[in-house]
Amino acid sequence: MTSDTVFVATCDLAAQVRGRSVPAARHDQVLRTGVGWVPANLAMTGFGAIADGHGFGSVGDLRLLPDPAASLDIPADGDTPGTRVYLAGQTGLDGTPWPGCPRAFLIGALEELRAATGLHVRASFEHEFLLGGQSGHPPFSFQRLRAAEPFGRDLVDALTAAGFEPECWLPEYGPGQFEVTLCPAPALVAADRAILLRELVRDLAARRGLPVSFTPIADPAGVGNGVHVHFSLYDAEGEPVMYDAGAPGRLSPLAAKFAAGILRHAGAVVALTAPSPVSYLRLTPHRWSVGGAFLADRNREALLRIAPTVGIGGADPAGQLHLEYRAADATANPWLVLGVLVKAGLAGLAAGEPAHVWPEAATEADLAGEPSIPGSLTEALDALKADDVARSWFPGELIDTFTVVRQAELAAVSGLTAAELCEKVAGVY
Repeated sequence: MTSDTVFVATCDLAAQVRGRSVPAARHDQVLRTGVGWVPANLAMTGFGAIADGHGFGSVGDLRLLPDPAASLDIPADGDTPGTRVYLAGQTGLDGTPWPGCPRAFLIGALEELRAATGLHVRASFEHEFLLGGQSGHPPFSFQRLRAAEPFGRDLVDALTAAGFEPECWLPEYGPGQFEVTLCPAPALVAADRAILLRELVRDLAARRGLPVSFTPIADPAGVGNGVHVHFSLYDAEGEPVMYDAGAPGRLSPLAAKFAAGILRHAGAVVALTAPSPVSYLRLTPHRWSVGGAFLADRNREALLRIAPTVGIGGADPAGQLHLEYRAADATANPWLVLGVLVKAGLAGLAAGEPAHVWPEAATEADLAGEPSIPGSLTEALDALKADDVARSWFPGELIDTFTVVRQAELAAVSGLTAAELCEKVAGVY
């Protein structure tokens, strides 16, 4: 390898990538035995403190064991040395998965889905972020795209070199807002790439002298940054199973049952996917974020949206049709986001009742009776606490520490105005 160092990392409950760096000469050994880690590190908040009440104390030892398939090479650039980043599972000293590991949670959820149904998931995370140094250029415009060069070119080149399959890079609606998407991939790969993509964007922006933030919202009156999660289900033979030409929204009964589980447990799910105090400034009606916990065909106010398919050139709709979950943002851990969607979907399959599909023509009046999602992080955490089924999906070490971390973050921002809150969180993400 040509990198000077190896950084072995996990993504924690505050969606921060943390770990340990070792010299490149130790690369092969680190792949075999990992690096040291501490259980209490799971309780770190986004603001850097270890939350009180985490239950681990000062004892215990773990290993961060790298997955060779989950890596990113960041080449040397001027005076900035190169490094290789590995995402790792948190394990015991004997290599067995630790119950508090968010990556192990997703792996377990995917295995449970496969064992129970034979199904597997492909997914993609659609990231929006704010790039500084951009001003006065219209939304979606060619001028804004070009004004961000060479950052855009360098980002696409870096994603391509990493094998991440960039799909789209575009100027978005909000001032200085951009979006980057990757092609769909197997669920674990998609979540790993989502984590590494954020770090690549931040690293590249820093090297170009540009401030960047994935914050859910930087201005209470402004446009928010979402992380829309696109996912589809496939059978053991690799055939898509979500399309049914004769069904409402062309969504198969199996997919509608999967969706029903997510909607039934929406309050608890949202606590995991939008876990910041500022997340709920974005998740309000008429922002094209989430207007309610319903499933709808091509409606950007739905918690679950049936994404459109393209018929141009004879393209097959069966391989295109998928669901888009719209209540996630970059304060959430992608492993937990996909894991909780899979767990909720499994619950829906077990219950056997398909979700109602609202047509694209449904009006706001039609949707008025649909339940809302939590209006604050406090409400979301209360919904999670009250949902015994959802809590049962998680090892105690994981869900209890998640709750402690998020309550500590709420305490840390108590008394701030909405504008002050946005500024504090934007600096972290």
